[in-house]
Amino acid sequence: MPRVLDSGGGDAIGLDDLVAALDTTPFDPRDEDSLAALGPLLARLGRNRDFLADLVIAELEDRCSGQSSGNSYGAQVFLLRPANGRYVVRANFWPARTDAVVRASGTAPFFYDLPHDHNFSFLTVGYQGPGYWSDYYEYDVDAVTGLPGESAGLRFVERSRLESGKVLLYRARRDVHVQLPPDALSVSLNILTYDRAQPWCDQFRFDVAAGTIAEGLTTAPSEALLALAVHFAGEEGVALAGELATRHPAPRMRVTALRALASRAPERDGRVAVLARGLEDPDGYVAGYARRAIFGP
Repeated sequence: MPRVLDSGGGDAIGLDDLVAALDTTPFDPRDEDSLAALGPLLARLGRNRDFLADLVIAELEDRCSGQSSGNSYGAQVFLLRPANGRYVVRANFWPARTDAVVRASGTAPFFYDLPHDHNFSFLTVGYQGPGYWSDYYEYDVDAVTGLPGESAGLRFVERSRLESGKVLLYRARRDVHVQLPPDALSVSLNILTYDRAQPWCDQFRFDVAAGTIAEGLTTAPSEALLALAVHFAGEEGVALAGELATRHPAPRMRVTALRALASRAPERDGRVAVLARGLEDPDGYVAGYARRAIFGP
């Protein structure tokens, strides 16, 4: 489960104080202890009981212009500091299952009841309310290839909630949770870290009843562009896809290239001929995708 951190001491700080500290503190998004050291800073922001309400009121008075222009998340997220290549700071609102917004829109917009991991590490602190619940699991990402239906080796840890003042470090591609609504409206604060390799690190949805990977959730923008290039950029686009199918360092992009090339073939034999290139790929995900696409699950 996520690592529970000591919230430390110190008085409440403002958002600008947190940002200044993050900007001057070197940290490694791949190093657990490096990120854990930031936990007490987030906890100190969490002790500031006024800053978020002040920001929300200011946004409402300005017709939410700041959030409308810079917030690429959904309405659940109040962006505190936009992405700068190292981190994002945000507040998340977690309505209860009986709240009007959940009754109107369902649970999907809030990612409730969706077993998933993350392809980035982040810190969170309970800020207001009783806090959301989660069923926590762990898995070893190095032991899976990432194919849907594959056993994930999930290990259930516990059900707990993010109470006010509790600080957690969610570890990328290790911690899995099924997030459940809080007993009453709650708010959490996050520091999300960014790794340049993140777009090519897979995030998964899991089937916890079966203990398997249900599907991959990550798509890089270039994957969609490649599909367009194969169909609308003529031989140049096809040649590029052929190159990426064998030489791109990310297995998911090699699969994307094979899928795009196969989609051009009008007959099954042509599609199989394209997909067969992946059977010899040294990566288990690529070879496994090709085998399933040709022979079935």
